[in-house]
Amino acid sequence: MCYDISFTVNIPEISDYFPELIIDGQIQMEFGPIDHAQGVGVFAKYPVIYVNRDDQKLHCRLMEWSIIEFFRKEKPELVRRNGMLNIRSERILDDKSSYWYKIRNRRCLIPVTGIFEHRGIIGWKKKVPYWIRPKDQCVFFLPGLYSVAEIADKETGEMISVWTFGLITRAANALMRNIHNDGENRHRMPLFLPLETSKEFVSENLTEERYKEILAYEMPADDLEHRPVFTIRTSKLRPDNLTKTDLFQWENLPELGVNNPL
Repeated sequence: MCYDISFTVNIPEISDYFPELIIDGQIQMEFGPIDHAQGVGVFAKYPVIYVNRDDQKLHCRLMEWSIIEFFRKEKPELVRRNGMLNIRSERILDDKSSYWYKIRNRRCLIPVTGIFEHRGIIGWKKKVPYWIRPKDQCVFFLPGLYSVAEIADKETGEMISVWTFGLITRAANALMRNIHNDGENRHRMPLFLPLETSKEFVSENLTEERYKEILAYEMPADDLEHRPVFTIRTSKLRPDNLTKTDLFQWENLPELGVNNPL
């Protein structure tokens, strides 16, 4: 699943894509750039675009990655939260017993400049990370859902509104099957969308029929740019001193689809 993303621009650049966007005051305008933001076990705050229910306008505010259900009064345990980072597209409209169906209309967009996914290779102790993005989108917007819970502050007892989001995933295309080829949630990928479709996703006029079509969209493999990069989940600098999103030449790295676990 997708637990690692990059955001190598600044907040004001998002407005180039959404001119009417209102940046909420809690965000520092110099937020970013970030070459690697990790979700699992971290739950860091991240800029998210959503329709404000008071003024019906597009806003951008910081939300915590990993959904907390609106009925909870305290933050869940680590294991539970790690399971709420991603949202399977198939469950949003088709599984009416799921929490995702309950918040299906709390749609949002996560602005990113790339995502990371790990590839398993037979005989290799470590997986090889890849950086991926749509070829024609320097900044793109991954669809997600958000939730707002009233959580009690453990020190003061004050109820605080905690905004959280999850990133929507779908079955992988041919390219991503060869990259995200190992692990319990293998053969999944984020729901990559063309820019105009991303904008449509947060439109108040979105019909259920169109919603289903968007959730079923599969970005063609040829439309995705990808490259292997150095180990990302480490505080150590790369040996070549480049960023985490730059190409890294792994010695004897097999071509995609060759010598893979699955």
